[in-house]
Amino acid sequence: MRASAYLISTQKEAPGDAEIVSQKLMLRAGMVRKLAAGIYNYLPLGLRTIRKIEAIIRDEMDRAGALELLMPVVQPAELWMESGRWDKYGPELLRIHDRHQRDFVLQPTSEEVVTDIARQEIRSYRQLPANFYHIQTKFRDERRPRFGVMRGREFTMKDAYSFDRDVEGAHRSYETMFAAYVRIFTRLGLRFRAVAADTGAIGGSRSHEFQVIADSGEDVIAFSPEGEYAANIELAEALPLLAARAPAQRPLQKTATPGKTKCADVAQFLGLPVEQTVKAVVVAAGAAAADGAAAPEIVLLLLRGDHELNEVKTGKLPGFGDGWRMASDAEIVDTFGCPPGSLGPIAPRKAVRVIADRTVANMSDFVCGANEEGVHYTGANWSRDMAEPALVADLRNVVAGDPAPDGKGRLAIQRGIEVGHVFYLGTKYSEKLNATFLDETGKARFFEMGCYGIGVTRLVGAAIEQNHDARGIVWPESIAPFAVVLCPVNYQQSEGVRARADALYEALRAAGVDVLLDDRGERPGAMFADAELIGIPHRVTIGERGLKAGKMEYVPRATLESVEIDADGATQFLLERLGGR
Repeated sequence: MRASAYLISTQKEAPGDAEIVSQKLMLRAGMVRKLAAGIYNYLPLGLRTIRKIEAIIRDEMDRAGALELLMPVVQPAELWMESGRWDKYGPELLRIHDRHQRDFVLQPTSEEVVTDIARQEIRSYRQLPANFYHIQTKFRDERRPRFGVMRGREFTMKDAYSFDRDVEGAHRSYETMFAAYVRIFTRLGLRFRAVAADTGAIGGSRSHEFQVIADSGEDVIAFSPEGEYAANIELAEALPLLAARAPAQRPLQKTATPGKTKCADVAQFLGLPVEQTVKAVVVAAGAAAADGAAAPEIVLLLLRGDHELNEVKTGKLPGFGDGWRMASDAEIVDTFGCPPGSLGPIAPRKAVRVIADRTVANMSDFVCGANEEGVHYTGANWSRDMAEPALVADLRNVVAGDPAPDGKGRLAIQRGIEVGHVFYLGTKYSEKLNATFLDETGKARFFEMGCYGIGVTRLVGAAIEQNHDARGIVWPESIAPFAVVLCPVNYQQSEGVRARADALYEALRAAGVDVLLDDRGERPGAMFADAELIGIPHRVTIGERGLKAGKMEYVPRATLESVEIDADGATQFLLERLGGR
């Protein structure tokens, strides 16, 4: 491609509302332009990268035996009513009417539609297993779209859906897709981790996220550097930090702690380590907590003073499945007899279910609130001073240094950007939509399903978040909009420069290289700045002085270290750098 015939629309500065690196660089490099909140035009440079990502995804999905189809963006509400998600999905589901006032949605995902396809087209076990995928526009009406393409409202996803006759087959399909995802993200040239994850709104019982490692990531990943364990912090198992409960050594005593409501402050005031304190979190659980139709169950959750409550784990506690929330101040005072800040499990005003984190259940001689404002107990012990907890559960977020659940070393923490997710769904959707096939005996059975998504446009932002420097984007070669840029100095004025640049350009094109010839007549500094901002992996400068000595200048974007190369061998040199194509 010749730059004079292409849209090179770089900017020195990003708009003031651009928040993160990828958003700023995509705007500055001329890859995208904002049309509305969370909605972007993809300019030619941006679209080239998207198409390269899609090509890798298609190649590996086809290799894994998946069949590509295309499902519509607009879907009838009836299918969503069948699945029950019409009411449950929430305001992110954009509902629309056609001219006949019939209800439709702009699809955020396609479980309903693909299940409808399966129930119509797959009749027999002989047609299984089956896996269908498409790459399509999605829309989720985010309340606060931000971070450019990382959290937009309109975006492109690859989603795939497997259909199997039994659980064993479904797990084989899951493993096939998992392996395909590993190949996809490896070929994309990204540093990533596959981590165990919560199934969230999609549902199911088995789930892994694929996280691109980046300091700017919204997700937190716990992993074992010495083992294979890796999980999103929402799901990472927190083992008890005390192997067993030690015998009580201290008497129970009330101590005034005026104005001290945080565990760290109480510990400092008492001259004790914060690890000796217990934090009280009061929640309202059950359906009544969500709809307010009746009084909810008030539950006391106990964590060590330096630990944080994990809300995903909390939502899976017995009695919490229909919903839960933090208790109001009025509910707390009514139950415990005092406001937050001095709450504890010893003699609340009303009986309350107590759920203790695994570590708290093994603590002794600990500090907890006395249910009197500005007063705490020291020397508190289970059984002697209060009833044993009704339930001991994993309630907390893991922290760096916790023992790894696989027994191999200690956990480390890093941030990541979720770009892919695989789920085992089971019969969650096939049962609701009555999607069945006939087995060998002629009996109707529900499909066992899996769901597999990749955020195509999100990958563009994630790749930039992971690969950039002060000058701009540093693309992995496989998804760069162009592999090579040729920067001829005085292209318009020097016949010799122009001839050598054109010849190298044509030779690279003939070899199948995505090459950009900067024939705009810009000065070297402007050409170099644009090439570095856009992130083209390989740059060759062609000038009269160098040609007189039989040389050209080669600069790789990753290091920006200049190398003199023989002009006559430039094509071969670049082909070797590009993998010997």
